[in-house]
Amino acid sequence: MFDSPFMSLPGISPQEFSYLQSATTGFSEQQLRAFLMVYSGKRRNPDDMILYCILGFFVFGLSRFLVGQIGMGILYFCTAGLCFIGTIIDLINHKSLAYEYNQKMVFESLQLVRLGNLQ
Repeated sequence: MFDSPFMSLPGISPQEFSYLQSATTGFSEQQLRAFLMVYSGKRRNPDDMILYCILGFFVFGLSRFLVGQIGMGILYFCTAGLCFIGTIIDLINHKSLAYEYNQKMVFESLQLVRLGNLQ
């Protein structure tokens, strides 16, 4: 586990680590490096998400915009973070927000790496 290239990702949780391991099973060293390069650029660090959620008290909907939930971001922006209640809930659930976003980015990164190998 400690010699895994996934451990270089900042703030990686055991849940995300096991998800990445299962998603990249059977990858060659070159495919794994390509995946990590693509994924690390798209990934949101859960530790940074807490900062984005705190900034959401001043820039309503920031955390939702950053995880690609544009509709919720606009709703938060127009309603002052659902009267701050939604922003507080996001602050509490910042790790799950980041994990759900990162799962989508794993899928996108896998598709890019597989497309690159076909050409």
